Amino acid sequence: MTQRAPWSTAWVTGASSGLGREIALRLAAGGCKVAISARSADKLAELCASAPGLTAFPYDVRDADMAADVANRIVATLGIPDLVVLNAGIGEFKSAEQFDAERFSAAFQTNVIGIGNALAPIIPHMVARGSGQIALMGSLAGYRGFPRAANYAPTKAAIRSLAECLRFDLEEKGIDISLISPGYIETHLTQDLDIPMPGLMPLQPAVDKIMTGLRKRRYEIAFPWHMVLLVKLSLRAWNEAYFFMTRWFVGR
Repeated sequence: MTQRAPWSTAWVTGASSGLGREIALRLAAGGCKVAISARSADKLAELCASAPGLTAFPYDVRDADMAADVANRIVATLGIPDLVVLNAGIGEFKSAEQFDAERFSAAFQTNVIGIGNALAPIIPHMVARGSGQIALMGSLAGYRGFPRAANYAPTKAAIRSLAECLRFDLEEKGIDISLISPGYIETHLTQDLDIPMPGLMPLQPAVDKIMTGLRKRRYEIAFPWHMVLLVKLSLRAWNEAYFFMTRWFVGR
């Protein structure tokens, strides 16, 4: 039985597939009115047709003007969201031997700048109201570097830092910040990866953990626990020890 959502309205980006799609469906099933955003208007329309309570606001997160327009239209249509889940992102895992400046820039434009573009127009509304919850999609890769993650891990490290900064400044304004830091999850981002993926989780149990953390308004929502433990321990490890252990654990 679906649990009643503690939020009346929400905005989820990157909602056309994977984690974003399932989070939006869970919220709607719990009675929440959900604004869903992604680049694909067709996929958003299909999703809206599959469940009541969803309203599509397609846009490209890399476009600051489009983000501001969408945020203002969401507020005008549904009201100020009680929960904002900034999930849109891309992931590419290649050896740094194939490092490409264009792909590196594209990852930051989507994963980092895209979040900033959404935050800028929505934060003032939440501050004026004096309440809200903002969740940023990070990753366990945001805690330390990983092999073949030069186009991904640095973006998630930036999101981790951003979440900490937001919490310092917005908590006293009544706005809770949540940093979602999963390990490997069975989504379109991982289905074609030909690399070791320790702790790979099915999608639905991963969404269960995210929803539980959001309901409890936790700052850090990190899983699976054994990968979290390894990552947290690695923060205290000497650099050479960390490089050795990680190469052994996830491969070169």
